[in-house]
Amino acid sequence: MARQSLSLLIKRFLPKSLLGRSLLIIVTPLVLLQVVSAIIFFETHWDKVTLRLAKSVAGDAATIVTLLRRFPEPENRDWIFYLAERHMEFRVRFDEGRILPNKPPVPDGILEVMLIDSLKSFVNKPFSLDTTSLERDVVIEIQLADGVLQILTTRKRLFSSTTYVFVIWMVGTSLILFAVAMIFMRNQVKPIRRLAMAADDFGKGRTVETFKLEGATEVRQAATAFLAMRDRIRRQIAQRTDMLSGVSHDLRTPLTRMKLQLEMLKASDDTEALKEDIGEMERMLEGYLAFARGEGGEKPEMTDLSSLLLDVAAQARRRDARIDLHTEGRLDVTIRPNSFRRGITNLVENAMRYAEHISIRAGVRGDAIEIVIDDDGPGIPEEQRTEVFRPFYRLETSRNQGTGGVGLGLSIARDAIQGHGGEIRLDASPMGGLRVWIRLPL
Repeated sequence: MARQSLSLLIKRFLPKSLLGRSLLIIVTPLVLLQVVSAIIFFETHWDKVTLRLAKSVAGDAATIVTLLRRFPEPENRDWIFYLAERHMEFRVRFDEGRILPNKPPVPDGILEVMLIDSLKSFVNKPFSLDTTSLERDVVIEIQLADGVLQILTTRKRLFSSTTYVFVIWMVGTSLILFAVAMIFMRNQVKPIRRLAMAADDFGKGRTVETFKLEGATEVRQAATAFLAMRDRIRRQIAQRTDMLSGVSHDLRTPLTRMKLQLEMLKASDDTEALKEDIGEMERMLEGYLAFARGEGGEKPEMTDLSSLLLDVAAQARRRDARIDLHTEGRLDVTIRPNSFRRGITNLVENAMRYAEHISIRAGVRGDAIEIVIDDDGPGIPEEQRTEVFRPFYRLETSRNQGTGGVGLGLSIARDAIQGHGGEIRLDASPMGGLRVWIRLPL
């Protein structure tokens, strides 16, 4: 359980985009390399350089102590101090008769540790060390037999500039490599984004023109496969549409002849039954043609969905339907207006057959437009709400051939909505009948 929680926490903070993840893959080894390099540098180079600088300062201090012991005369002392300032960057002063407190120096950092160890090794006398009182200098005091020797030396003698140069180069090269990697990865991700946008547009029924194949070999292969798939789908839709249109139109001619022949026959129960059968066949053909037209080549255009729904509701009211419509202002969306109108009309007419009151609500929810159609009819059993979208499927209870259509209304509506990249779902309505929930991406 803890491992799963940790995994979810890591995924939560990981970048979601391909560009972000690619940069993370590049930057993570780079950061690890810099950390390892810094550790190695500070554990080897920094320690060695600091130790050598500390030994150099301690050795020069020991040299001054040795010279003072060898030439104790006052005139020689001034000459020794002059040499220390000129050649060792030491400013030396002697406090005669002074005694240092008996308190060993406490190191605070690697520099002081190295300098204290070096002074103990080279000078071998009591001393004190002050690295904090002065901003640019370090104070070393050494106890001699007749007083205290005070040495001020610049901090530059104890610090190596290569440390800062190394850090600057390390950070600078990392930033340059990161910038180059980001530019390169953005150029690699662009073709993938264009392919994703083309697939999204095609799924929403928008026109997808041929775009330039570029990027890595795998991206080019995916784009080529997408274009081939698009052409196959268009060809299959066109073939099915042409077939349905052709068959429907061809069947109209013999049906028309049969109607004429029946009109010339003497009226009887048999002729009336035949007329009803022919009428039903004509309604079926109209359904087939509507199904075929729904997959036609209508071009998408910017449409006010509120106005479209208002027209559908007005048309239903002219047929004595009790329908309430509520839309949240102007709802502009790119759709094929005739195809989408046909789908919504089928849903409203389906509700009109079985319900006395219909409610339509539409508004923007996030990045999509939601349309909810409720009625107070008998509804559809939950186990059949998926099956009713199948072409030519009809419920065998109240929605029969006498009251219903040919079983294409909901199929046409679903194809019209999904052809725009939308979703459609059936559910129980708070009004007691059926609820149709539609989500149309903006």
